[in-house]
Amino acid sequence: MSHRRMVIYAKDIALITNKTERTGRRILRQIRKAFGKEKRDYVTIKEFCLFSGFDEDEVHEMLSGK
Repeated sequence: MSHRRMVIYAKDIALITNKTERTGRRILRQIRKAFGKEKRDYVTIKEFCLFSGFDEDEVHEMLSGK
């Protein structure tokens, strides 16, 4: 059984959206606010996909380099 990452980082969002890492950090802040999370809380790939509308399997595929 392969393990899938749960957490998404600003650099991942930058890669997926073809934006800057700074924009990735801004998006993470927006997601934390939308989900009622604190500044220090991790954002999951699932939360990112719910927020952005991306397909979770496609995001996992892109981040794993396949």
